[in-house]
Amino acid sequence: MPIFSYIAINNDGKAINSEIDQLTRAAAIEALIKQGLRPVSVTEAKQKTKSFNLKSLLGGNKVKSDQLVMFTRQLSAMVSAGVPILRALTALSEHIAESPTLKKILVDIIHDVEAGANLGDAMAKYPNTFNDVYVNMVRAGEAAGILDDILKRLAIQQEKSMAMRKKIRSSMAYPIVLITITILAFFGLMLFVIPQIGKILTDLGGPDAKLPGITLVMLKISSIIINYWYIIIGVFFGVTYVIIRYIKTERGKFQFHSLLLKIPIIRVIVMKVAVAHFARTFSALIEAGVAVLETLSVTSRAVGNAVYEKALLEAEIEVKNGKSLSSVIEANPLFPPIVSQMLLVGEETGQTEKVFVKVADFYEEEVDTAIGSISSIIEPIMIVIMGGMVGLIAASVMLPIASLSQNIK
Repeated sequence: MPIFSYIAINNDGKAINSEIDQLTRAAAIEALIKQGLRPVSVTEAKQKTKSFNLKSLLGGNKVKSDQLVMFTRQLSAMVSAGVPILRALTALSEHIAESPTLKKILVDIIHDVEAGANLGDAMAKYPNTFNDVYVNMVRAGEAAGILDDILKRLAIQQEKSMAMRKKIRSSMAYPIVLITITILAFFGLMLFVIPQIGKILTDLGGPDAKLPGITLVMLKISSIIINYWYIIIGVFFGVTYVIIRYIKTERGKFQFHSLLLKIPIIRVIVMKVAVAHFARTFSALIEAGVAVLETLSVTSRAVGNAVYEKALLEAEIEVKNGKSLSSVIEANPLFPPIVSQMLLVGEETGQTEKVFVKVADFYEEEVDTAIGSISSIIEPIMIVIMGGMVGLIAASVMLPIASLSQNIK
């Protein structure tokens, strides 16, 4: 039986955060109400598994973003045309060839819907494919009878998020290539060039030849790499694995994201990306008719940064206690002043979702500009590093040769 995590208010006005076993989310809400509680947020808890799956580890069980966008658009078109949801899902599942994983998921969803479950509850069983934002918007669309419109908005939102990720990757591709070339060039010189130069210098000056300090350092580094390369590689991959595993923990993720927000250049991009995700997701959920408190809860998990997630959960508590969201956001330095000002305008005019769409558009453009500027900064820095590395090696070679030539005279 599915387990649902919930936040609810009891008769004394205190918040209760716990879990409940029910067949569907609707049944969980009904059970909480019968207990005298007022549900604020009810979401299906993600089930943990300890089984090792190589295909899953390599990403074989993941549904690609573009495939999910296409499915959402097709489902929206069919529902808009008046096709019953079960018939639409069946038709789509029969014609999906690009993603066997999505096909299998749709077959399971069809079985759940046939058994009486809502589409949103059926999708909630697959959080790796349908995230909290997707599921909550579908639930809101079903409740309001505007599922086709909600699916269109979901497709647009997914396309926006996918476009931002692609821009970030493409902008960082060139700096990553430069860094990789620099590292490979360094190890290539240490493994193949420096040892030969050391041999030549030894042949010219003899084993007792006095070499400059810079040359001795380069020869020592080369010797260590050649003799202990397997230890260096093992330590590198071991440390990398431990760091990645730690970052995946709640504490590690929070500390890593906090560190990113302390690095001057990176901080700007991280903040703008997080604010853009927050604004886009918040506006979509509000427009779909999701309550503000539940919107904050869902948005906190979709924003992609543990520090911002904590800030939004704290904002949810303060809003629950009677504060306006704009005042809470204004007091938090993680959010630029424009966000709270635009939110205040939205609260006063009753058009928060429209105002936040403009905020999202603005910060997505800002992300593009910031990434472009960082790429232009990294390029000359890496060229200087590569030039410095080559110059250092050249100096370590030319200095002893010059010294030996003087001794020969």
